[in-house]
Amino acid sequence: MSEKKCTWLVTGGSGFIGSNFIKLARANGWANIINVDKLTYAGNPTNLKELEGDEGYTFVRADTTDREAIQKVFDDYSPDAVVNFAAESHVDRSIDSPGEFVHTNVVGTFTMLEEARRYWSSCADKRKGEFRFLHVSTDEVYGSLGFDDEPFKETTAYDPSSPYSASKAASDHFVSSYYRTYGLPTLTTNCSNNYGPYQFPEKLIPLMVLNAVEEKPLPVYGDGKNIRDWLYVDDHCKAIKQVLNAGRIGETYNIGGRCELTNIDLVRTLCAVLDEVKPRTNGDPYSSLITFVKDRPGHDRRYAIDDSKIAQELDWNPQESFTSGLRKTVEWYLDNAEWTEAVQNGTYRDWIAKNYNER
Repeated sequence: MSEKKCTWLVTGGSGFIGSNFIKLARANGWANIINVDKLTYAGNPTNLKELEGDEGYTFVRADTTDREAIQKVFDDYSPDAVVNFAAESHVDRSIDSPGEFVHTNVVGTFTMLEEARRYWSSCADKRKGEFRFLHVSTDEVYGSLGFDDEPFKETTAYDPSSPYSASKAASDHFVSSYYRTYGLPTLTTNCSNNYGPYQFPEKLIPLMVLNAVEEKPLPVYGDGKNIRDWLYVDDHCKAIKQVLNAGRIGETYNIGGRCELTNIDLVRTLCAVLDEVKPRTNGDPYSSLITFVKDRPGHDRRYAIDDSKIAQELDWNPQESFTSGLRKTVEWYLDNAEWTEAVQNGTYRDWIAKNYNER
């Protein structure tokens, strides 16, 4: 895709990664943005409050499974590309309510593909040739690695372990099939664990920060030795932009942070940052709040990403170290108490109690 100013239809743009992507896109003049979001519990319009009055940003409240609404968005705004973030994304929630994940992640992606295909087929040749449908997915589709196994490559066979990763695997296959069957110019990215500002506090890092400052236990699943690769959200967003503009159609690109850590080491590192920037009044280290809880079902042992393809083909490399990214993230949550208080409503507290306190 050329670097001309164009219009990108972004689904799920009020969520964690989507809102960070949109803000970068507008701040750097990548494109005009049409943000389509249903605004479920994790979709927060205040994430993009700073774009109020920006003529290059438009919000449309719609469900990606609503065929009529999505058709209208394509017809009204004539996008040059789709960036499909919209997804239910938390493993624990998928264990509790798998049907919601099938509906959003599979049916929603299918609906977007169908409407994108209809729209793309009607485009003039030049516009048709430049159109892209980029689907944002996860490394969890590949399953679990042993401690000595090679990292996931784009050619690694899918082996999902949870309803969440199974629903994402299914959506990935639909995207690939629309390229192979219909010629729709698709791209897929599979990323490792993201962290950074505006992440809903059911996820590990914000959960630990907020529990720590409230003097609550820091619940760690199992023995805490599950390994994840950590990717700062802005690095991920910049990688998506690279893939959208220069990736080979029909291809998949893995995006990783090159930072493998056990969960317990991550939590201890986070506690050390908090000890420095916001010491406890009693003088004890935050690590004394760590509590091990019963492991969740189907908990993958290790994820690791081989991102050599995107590095070699598109000259992308993560810019943020985990040390600098974690400090930025911790300080953001400490400085934005109004945002965190607003998202921690009764429904969220009930969910935390069910998934951690009752284990």
